[in-house]
Amino acid sequence: MTLPLFPLNTVLFPGCMLDLQIFEARYLDMIGRCMKQGQGFGVVCILDGAEVGGAAGQFSAIGCEALVRDFQQRPNGLLGIRVEGGRRFRAHRAQVLPDKLTVAEVEWLDEQQEQPLHAEHADLVALLGALNAHPLVASLGMPGEPAGQEALANQLAYLLPLDTEQKVQLLDAPSAALRLQLLQQMLALLQGNHQ
Repeated sequence: MTLPLFPLNTVLFPGCMLDLQIFEARYLDMIGRCMKQGQGFGVVCILDGAEVGGAAGQFSAIGCEALVRDFQQRPNGLLGIRVEGGRRFRAHRAQVLPDKLTVAEVEWLDEQQEQPLHAEHADLVALLGALNAHPLVASLGMPGEPAGQEALANQLAYLLPLDTEQKVQLLDAPSAALRLQLLQQMLALLQGNHQ
């Protein structure tokens, strides 16, 4: 399947919400088409280059489908949209169209069934609760209580102040259990740096 790509300096995760301001013609057209067809677009993380202007330089091959959940005209006249992360994908054979929109063949990645949370996840659930209490996070309207390991892993990976390489590594992890393990390691490093 071919998917239009929106390279950003952020990593979107399944089930997570992201607010975007759209002002470039290529992306306004893309959003219009996606909404008419009831389809999403792909958010990929820029590894090198800029968000605005020409085609992004290098971007991650792993990305997340973005589904438009809400839109409004902003006071500044720009289109504001809220997207929800859908399925993960790997992009192949990206090409830049004449209007500078990048499209790629995508291969959808297998998602595991949601697994229940266990006692060993209590610290991570508490951490997510603390993050969700922040007004900026609360304004995104993401579910307060994670439904299981997948939701917990995705929301923490999305909200924690990790660098983009770590976030891409987390998005690429094939299972929630592995994502949670990686998160524990990254958190241990973060805490080690702050002591």
